[in-house]
Amino acid sequence: MTAIHYQDLVTVADSIRSGQVTSEAITAALLERIRALDGELRAYVRVFDEEAMQRARALDAEQAAGRPPGLLHGVPVAVKDLLAYGGHPTTVGGKVRERWQPAEDATVVRRLKAAGAVILGKLKLTEGAFAEHHPDVPAPRNPWDPEAWTGVSSSGSGVATAAGLCFGSLGTDTGGSIRFPSAACAVVGIKPTYGLVSRVGAFPLAESLDHIGPMTRSVRDGARLLQVLAGYDPEDPNSLDVPIPDYEAELTAGLAGLTLGVDPAWSSAGVALDVSRTVADAAEILAGAGARIREIRMPDARALIDGWAVTCGVEAALAHADTFPSQRDQYGPVLAALLDLGLRSRATEYAELERERERYRAALHRIFTEVDAVLLPAMPFAPPPLRDLDGLGESGAAAITFTAPFDYSGSPSVTVPAGFTSEGQPLAFQVIGPALSEARLLRIAHQYELEGPGSPPHPPAYP
Repeated sequence: MTAIHYQDLVTVADSIRSGQVTSEAITAALLERIRALDGELRAYVRVFDEEAMQRARALDAEQAAGRPPGLLHGVPVAVKDLLAYGGHPTTVGGKVRERWQPAEDATVVRRLKAAGAVILGKLKLTEGAFAEHHPDVPAPRNPWDPEAWTGVSSSGSGVATAAGLCFGSLGTDTGGSIRFPSAACAVVGIKPTYGLVSRVGAFPLAESLDHIGPMTRSVRDGARLLQVLAGYDPEDPNSLDVPIPDYEAELTAGLAGLTLGVDPAWSSAGVALDVSRTVADAAEILAGAGARIREIRMPDARALIDGWAVTCGVEAALAHADTFPSQRDQYGPVLAALLDLGLRSRATEYAELERERERYRAALHRIFTEVDAVLLPAMPFAPPPLRDLDGLGESGAAAITFTAPFDYSGSPSVTVPAGFTSEGQPLAFQVIGPALSEARLLRIAHQYELEGPGSPPHPPAYP
């Protein structure tokens, strides 16, 4: 029988709703596991022990009184520490804001609460959600291999979700920061269409590239969390006022009639053999489940991949204008270098990248008139050893080949665990689609879960 901390979020929600278990009992079990393991795994910035238990008891009392439960009623989750949680510090992974305490919740936190979630705590991230952890902040450790990369910047979210320290978490993605830790930690990551999930109350890295989305241990869990997060927010100028489908209900619609694109050349150039084989194998499995596979040629994204640091740096410099360079000594060297790049970049460089963004969007739109979704690597390699990380940060063009273009385009993506290398490192691929195709992408990912190598076993060091 699956241990309680590794049960699916949906299963736990249903068990609480049916009265088989209480939120108080589930929350107490998760907090005990965090106390036992997070000293090693280092996923949390802070844990809200008393507040979480009070919230769980209150939710149990509401259920006993007959109040209709929300989609996440009583389920313990956690959020990345750049999302405002009113009355609590939000460090943004660094030192310069370690005493910053927003008064109001981020919209996504408010929606979690409205759905009945219990917030266990705030999860670690790289400094400012960029490429490396602040030198004074111990980085989270990958539960599959403590000497392997956890991905950036939603590293705490990936680790906590994979190791059963929460039932799901929120991450953000600017150049790959939901997809990298999802792939590295063998969890499902959803980067929604830009504007589908409100960014109000999230400290930005680069506002035109930032996305917020769920990280879970199954596609169904991700669909449930996305259902809660998605929707119009009048306070977000980029928020999309569109109908929200029932993501969970559409998971079982099958793949008949869907055409999936693969670009064998792009998916193999400079890509580890295990990774390119993973994409090819996924295409074969999905074809066996009823999808048509079509070879395509993806539009050239090299200018965006190479220029991503300029776009990110310029927008990050704006976000940090009140503290950088005036408080440079509080910054780690990697984020400081990005901000310096942003401050010295020419307006024409930034403007040309915006023109290139529009060209790429148009070319991608033409691709999606031919196919319903595209299968691609999530990253070009399996999680590398920490000792080999030089040049693989989020600003490295090689690392962001398959991620940054779709932050520019705002396209939705689902990262899907896909087994392991012979050395035991997690493998994954991503499914990309046109704007607002999340229901379709989740359906494809769910079908792969059913037909593929099976859900990944839990990290053996953390049963």
